[in-house]
Amino acid sequence: MSAFSTAVWQANLPLFERTLALPFNQELAAGTLSAERFCHYMIQDAHYLVAYGRALAVAAAKADNAEGVVQFAQAAQEAVVEERKLHGGFMRDFGIAPDTFAATPLSPACHHYTSFLIANSWSESYPVALAGLLPCFWIYAEVGRDIHSRSAANNPYQAWVDTYAGEDFHAAVRGVIATIDRLAEAADAATRERMAQAYRYSAELEWMFWDSAYRLGSWPTR
Repeated sequence: MSAFSTAVWQANLPLFERTLALPFNQELAAGTLSAERFCHYMIQDAHYLVAYGRALAVAAAKADNAEGVVQFAQAAQEAVVEERKLHGGFMRDFGIAPDTFAATPLSPACHHYTSFLIANSWSESYPVALAGLLPCFWIYAEVGRDIHSRSAANNPYQAWVDTYAGEDFHAAVRGVIATIDRLAEAADAATRERMAQAYRYSAELEWMFWDSAYRLGSWPTR
């Protein structure tokens, strides 16, 4: 039996390729993405990271060994503290005031994604919780690597590109994949199927998040 990560990546490869082809990511690589769209994305991503940290913390509490507790508790800290620090730097650079960020609600896509991750981490088993969290790690890393490989000279978004294409981030991704593959190997067929479903759902929500950022997605009733 192939590793869970290999199987789930191949099963969802067309979706990943559609994600790479999104106008947001194409224009980000070319350096032509509008500042308005990038700022919309940054605000929503900063909101997202708080919820992602909560979901990671829940997964840490469900870990089957001490190493898992540390691995995902540290990932939660990274999401909430370190990445938000990075986002804060971008927000200063792009003129997003703290009160503007605080007053901006989660977009429908961001709300959907974060609600799913928190619910999945609380209600599902440890392996299924991690499978739902994996796309944010893995797809971000691979999108970052792809954009880095073709990023335009003097790209105004190069700092973002470098962060998610960097080796530190990819090393963390490999660690998460190794944990998930270990759990999937010991899991029964029904659990592996739920893991695959959770991964697919989050991968679809990754696509929706970037698509929403490009469209400046907001609540149609507000």
